[in-house]
Amino acid sequence: MISTQAWADAQRLWDFQQMGHEPHPCSVAIGLGSHDLGVADTTAELYLRGMAPLIVFTGATSRTTRERMPQGEAEHYRARAVELGVPACAILIEPRARNTGENIRFSRALLDERRVPVSSVLLVSKPYEERRAYATARRLWPDVEWVSASTGMTFPEYTNSIQDARLVIDMLVGAQQRLMVYPQQGFMIEQKIPIEVAAAFERLCHEGFTSRLMSNTAQGS
Repeated sequence: MISTQAWADAQRLWDFQQMGHEPHPCSVAIGLGSHDLGVADTTAELYLRGMAPLIVFTGATSRTTRERMPQGEAEHYRARAVELGVPACAILIEPRARNTGENIRFSRALLDERRVPVSSVLLVSKPYEERRAYATARRLWPDVEWVSASTGMTFPEYTNSIQDARLVIDMLVGAQQRLMVYPQQGFMIEQKIPIEVAAAFERLCHEGFTSRLMSNTAQGS
């Protein structure tokens, strides 16, 4: 049972993750692999709206996707986008990345290899990881413009679509921890964390939403 306070705290973390960027045409769209096919849907929608001439889907598998996406997150995203009307020739696949930092680094290397000029990127992620993805991208590829995008859903709508509220809250808590820890390790740009957001994070940890927290020795993003 999730308490009323936990729901309110999770909503606060969700709101903080939203970057509020307005999508506009960019050099490329990068869709970050995960358990959520909504990222592929949103990336495809942005392409079909003329927001990017090229898509990179990036991601191997993780503990949450091994069974659901055995061919790899990027491959499943490509299949979904093609179903939605994106030409296969407009999609590049980066199948090795296992964290957000690798998503950015490997996608950049792939675009360099293909000699794709990039001055701006539509960065498509899960809604509860917009800020985390943005902070990572700004650190690792600082000389391009980053525009964050995700599926336009409220927090209740998103948890209903995933059908696992505890997983979503655990992921929110994990994303918030990384925003607080990774800048000191050089994995993200520094961002001001409001006091009320930090307090919500601490309460959720105390209530046991800790399955996506890093250990003290964990690294990467």
